[in-house]
Amino acid sequence: MNVDLLIQTLNFISPLSAALDQRFRETLREEHWPRKHHLLREGQKSQKIYFINKGFARAYYFTREGRECTSWFMGKGELMISVYSFYTQQSAAENIELLEDSELLSMTWNQLQGIYADFPEYNYTGRIVTEKYYQLSEERSVLLRTLTARERYERLLETHPGILQKASLGQIASYLGISQETLSRVRGNRGDLTNVKKTINNQI
Repeated sequence: MNVDLLIQTLNFISPLSAALDQRFRETLREEHWPRKHHLLREGQKSQKIYFINKGFARAYYFTREGRECTSWFMGKGELMISVYSFYTQQSAAENIELLEDSELLSMTWNQLQGIYADFPEYNYTGRIVTEKYYQLSEERSVLLRTLTARERYERLLETHPGILQKASLGQIASYLGISQETLSRVRGNRGDLTNVKKTINNQI
């Protein structure tokens, strides 16, 4: 089981003691799931927190009209949970789906609470992780209100390179808060700009 990337990530936030490092290594479980597998369905209680060693995932929900909306994407090196459901142990309002064959590390809510109880110093790291998710949620909300469709698309390509090979255009469009037709126009315009830049560079 490869836990080095996760331990490195946690140490970056705050150095783990030798005892806490060992506790993580003893507690974590490795899971392998295929593309399209759902780790969580709407209405279920989120029982585990996951770390992505390899793979790509998304969360999505359905509107009252039955329209599917992607709320976030997560890739290698990132922690993944349904924030509200996991921390409150209430039913989830979203689904978590793997978009690639994935290798994950998991820990249950009860196991995490045991670590908090036995290692009070880890509460700081846990708080930073929770804050990060709320910051990402707020950032997405602001970007949807302030950036143009093209700017949102460009930002997504920066944060998740290769996403066009992992997620469908419909999933990407719903995440950006635009229609698939608008996304197609944005991608076409971006291609036109790229071709212009190549032409100029070739003439220099």
